[in-house]
Amino acid sequence: MEKNDRKECVLYDRECTGCMECEVCDLDENKICDNCGKCLEIHDSAVIKIDKIII
Repeated sequence: MEKNDRKECVLYDRECTGCMECEVCDLDENKICDNCGKCLEIHDSAVIKIDKIII
């Protein structure tokens, strides 16, 4: 593998070692992350408050 092909670790300041720690769920360490967003408190809907309408 060439130096340019190496990946950086997303959790630590080092080269990726393939430990797969970044794939573990933050809420349940026995589960692989499935990007559910529960750890980020992502909601299915978004709300925008409108202060006034200018015509």
